[in-house]
Parts: sequence; C-alpha cells; structure tokens
Amino acid sequence: MKTPARLFYTHNGITYNTTMDRPSIVMDTSVWIAALGSRLGASFQLLELIDRRRFVLNVSVPLILEYESVAKREAKRLGLATEDIDDMLDYLCAVTRHWPISYLWRPSLSDPGDEMILELAVTARCHAIVTFNVTDFGAASQFGIRVLRPRAFLKEIGELP
Repeated sequence: MKTPARLFYTHNGITYNTTMDRPSIVMDTSVWIAALGSRLGASFQLLELIDRRRFVLNVSVPLILEYESVAKREAKRLGLATEDIDDMLDYLCAVTRHWPISYLWRPSLSDPGDEMILELAVTARCHAIVTFNVTDFGAASQFGIRVLRPRAFLKEIGELP
C-alpha cells in the first residue's frame, strides 16, 4: 500500500495535517436524485462538498448512464431542463474517479439493479456506499464496505454535528 505524502496547510493560524486518506465512496442513484430535487438535504450538501475534497467520489460508465436516465425521466418533477442535467453530469465526470466494471461476480444483492453499485465500490476499494437503501446492500459488509445514509456519512467526515 502506498504511504501518503505528508501534506500540511495553514488556515487562520492553524496548521492542519492532511496525510490521512480521504474517504472513498460510491453514491447511489437515490442520493443523486434527492440532491437534484432539494437544496435542503444532506444529499445536496454531499454534492456541494465534492469541490472541497473531503472525500473521493467514484463512478463507472454504467452508473453515470443510470444517473442520466433516472434524472432525465424525473426532470419535470425535479424542475430541471435536460441541459441542466447534462451540465451536472459533465461536472461529475470531470471531478470523480472513473472505474471500469467487469461484472465478474453476481448475484450478491437482492436487487440486481444495485449490483453495479456494489461492484464499483469493491473495484474502487471504497470505504462506503452512500444510499437511502441501506438494507439493500447487506452483502457489502463481506467486502469490508460500510453502507451509510447521506446524513450519517456527513457526520462521519465532520460536516454535521
């Protein structure tokens, strides 16, 4: 395993040691849609934190295609134009880590639609899957991956009390 470089930065007279690895996550489609639908919840706050580099968000081509499909199907309800969705997806693709998925093993979960999320999390060696469907990802624990709701993840990284 690669040893992280020692990085320090100073802000308001306080020196911070940033050698700890940032948590690596996969965000389930339910969280993506919730973030698009409301600026008030933890899901939206999670997306806002991407630029602050508090965690690493991982994606695959199938996951981005699912984000796109569901968001465009729900665009009217979300109050978004398809161009807005395209812009947000372009942004996500620019700021996330991309992983190929090879579909080597299945099934592990009760919902076949969730398999690509778990496989991406395993491939990317994620700390957690962030989802509202916590019970659907019971098999994630056998791979050492935690399953957290958005609010719980934000608390864990110190963004919520």
